[in-house]
Amino acid sequence: QVQLVESGGGLVQAGGSLKLSCAASGRTFSSATMGWFRQVPGKEREFVAVISRGGGRVYYVYYAESVKGRFTISRDNAKNTVYLQMNSLKPEDTAVYYCAARWGTVDYTPAQYDYWGQGTQVTVSS
Repeated sequence: QVQLVESGGGLVQAGGSLKLSCAASGRTFSSATMGWFRQVPGKEREFVAVISRGGGRVYYVYYAESVKGRFTISRDNAKNTVYLQMNSLKPEDTAVYYCAARWGTVDYTPAQYDYWGQGTQVTVSS
């Protein structure tokens, strides 16, 4: 069984920064494609960012248009952890953020992910 535990959420003013972390356990982390998604009440969970699997130095990363240039996804396989650095935060970034893992290629669809964390709340005040 795979466990994902997010941390780093909180309350921040618009224009500020937060760094989310997601610690994984239970399976070979380097073989997992890792994604970040977010959800607000009443809306579907949406894709934020994804980083490809692998043990090398080069990873493929993709972002939602709404966060491109402001958010950065990264991973540290030695620590079994994936990160989401969020800069220039906007009130519309307010959501519960989830990390997810799949043992397959990059995908933007939540249904394609096998394991999910419990989520961490990010609130951006105006």
